[in-house]
Amino acid sequence: MNKRKALVIGATGLIGRSLVFELLKSDAYDLVVVLARRDLVIKHPKFQQHLLDFDFLSDYSSYMQVDDVFCCMGSTQSKTPNLDVYRKIDFIYPLQVATLAKNQGAKQFLLVSSLGADVKSSIFYSRLKGEIELAISELHYPTYRIFRPSLLLGSRNESRPLETLSQYLMRVLNVFFIGPAKKYKAIQGSLVAKAMIKAALFNEQGTFTHQNDKIFEIAEA
Repeated sequence: MNKRKALVIGATGLIGRSLVFELLKSDAYDLVVVLARRDLVIKHPKFQQHLLDFDFLSDYSSYMQVDDVFCCMGSTQSKTPNLDVYRKIDFIYPLQVATLAKNQGAKQFLLVSSLGADVKSSIFYSRLKGEIELAISELHYPTYRIFRPSLLLGSRNESRPLETLSQYLMRVLNVFFIGPAKKYKAIQGSLVAKAMIKAALFNEQGTFTHQNDKIFEIAEA
């Protein structure tokens, strides 16, 4: 079986870090390319890292000759209060990478979105997530997978006090999120990463939207 090549953006975040390590462990991939602003400090024969300014993505298009693109990019309004910068991180950069990678032959795009993503939402964050979902769908990748996790659990590099409090509360309450309510259950970032890789290997064509409960199902299968 031919080995795959993966591209990861957003690799320094909660899901992205786990995703890179899972890809490096996977026998299905022989190359993991990461585009990032910060050094991940990883040494591995399958790992290829390129530090860059995302405002000049087209200069790095030759590194996007991969099979699968994993996008874990995202910010918060508390971390990025300038909405123009926020939109660059959550919309413009992912769309540019999706476009450039498809032009280089990528066949599959896997996007971390969010529970509640909706282009008609009155909430900026949810509306922006819906907009990027739609924009990438219009590129017509043979396989396009959207992952909509609920609150993410796990350790981040940066401090997010309100999110830390929410994580604590959700760990306590998670036991009550069963059945249909599992859609809202907090989820470990590492589980989302595992679900993304497992889904990438399903070898199905089409557009798929995986809500939080489905992410749990795929990761735990």
